[in-house]
Amino acid sequence: MTKKFSTSAMIQKIEKLTKQRMAGQDVVELDQFRDVKNKMNPINILVIEDDETQRSSLKRILESDGYNPKLAADAAELTQILDEDHEIHFIILDVGLPWINGFELAQMIKDHRDLKSIPLIFLSAQAESKDFDEARQVGADDYIKKPFDIDKLKTRIRELLNRPK
Repeated sequence: MTKKFSTSAMIQKIEKLTKQRMAGQDVVELDQFRDVKNKMNPINILVIEDDETQRSSLKRILESDGYNPKLAADAAELTQILDEDHEIHFIILDVGLPWINGFELAQMIKDHRDLKSIPLIFLSAQAESKDFDEARQVGADDYIKKPFDIDKLKTRIRELLNRPK
């Protein structure tokens, strides 16, 4: 029988020692500091996108900014991610998903007490005024039309992650 043990005290010691040693260096590159910070406290961004090419592109874009993407192709895969022990900090959601569309899924997320405050952006090719209206109604923070500007997406993610809670 395997004994389950807590590693939280060890994690705290590692974080403290790493920060002390970094502070003691004469020069710490910004990229080096960001990489260590992201490894210790990853920002998990949930991407729910049924198109594999778009999912892969978003994964590369997010990783290039130091984020930790969690990828789901549909609501069924989303349940697996939510069942894992990952804190989700941000959600990027496509509208045109199979079985349960993005608006329905966003409504479920915004109705859930533990998920409702997570920033949510729709990223979709559907871009009629009714789509923007429905996104607002379900509580989305933004709606970006595909094809999208990578810099605009990155900027919106940073803005929403840094807004006061």
